[in-house]
Amino acid sequence: MIIIDAHTHLWKKQDGRCQNGPVKSLENGRSDFGGEVRQMMPPYMLDGENNVEMLISNMDYACVSGAVMTQEVLDGNQDEYLLEAKAKFPDRIKICSLYDEGMPYTLDGFDGIKLCACKLDEKDLTKHFEVFKAANDAGKFVSIDLADGDKQTASLREIIGHLPDLRIAIGHFGMVTTDGWTEQIKLARSKNVFVESGGITWLFNSEFYPYPSAVRAINEAADICGFDKLMWGSDYPRTMVEITYKMSFDFVLKTNEISEADKLKFLGKNAVKFYGFDNVKEIKPIKNML
Repeated sequence: MIIIDAHTHLWKKQDGRCQNGPVKSLENGRSDFGGEVRQMMPPYMLDGENNVEMLISNMDYACVSGAVMTQEVLDGNQDEYLLEAKAKFPDRIKICSLYDEGMPYTLDGFDGIKLCACKLDEKDLTKHFEVFKAANDAGKFVSIDLADGDKQTASLREIIGHLPDLRIAIGHFGMVTTDGWTEQIKLARSKNVFVESGGITWLFNSEFYPYPSAVRAINEAADICGFDKLMWGSDYPRTMVEITYKMSFDFVLKTNEISEADKLKFLGKNAVKFYGFDNVKEIKPIKNML
């Protein structure tokens, strides 16, 4: 089995913003989150750095062949560091530059670009058409986190109509625990729009492992757009404050509610096709002390 993680984060130094103010990394996995201390990473990430070497180590242990580095405005722009990470592990990772409203952006050297659409001041995505067109013209993909429900689906649908060949990955599984989430999933009926599950264990965290409601939601989404359009994502490292990296997909491996063929698609096969992971190899497990 080839397993691909469609939604991870890295930062050399966290220097971003949230609604309440700046976001700065502290120590022991904690961050100053707009004036409130939050556990942003596992406590063994001691110095505030969320580096690619630790991610690759987690991937190797969990037998994950490849991963996509998306970005978030709350972490600050990590373009420079992601280029360094890609140079170290060119066959293991794909990287997104960050589109931050009103700031210059680049596609050079990147596989795609990330839009935190839910946090844009101008929520009408057609007003940001030029970045979608730039990605389309460059043959890059767009990773996008939409506002809850159908608040931005109409404007994204209009963009899809103008740019039908643009690859778009909708994040956070459409914010599956919020009203109207299936409207985001319906967008994946378009030929080059996919949905990835980054953060699904966070959204169902109150239920916790093995996330039976998350499994039901995956099947519900498949009923809407087909398993060929769904991809797994971990939302590493934030979700790792509650679970291990392997647990973020192990609940899919072990459920009897999804067929083995559909597990292959969801956990890796679809992402290999969408992101173009042409050189990844299956990672073999090593014997555990337990």
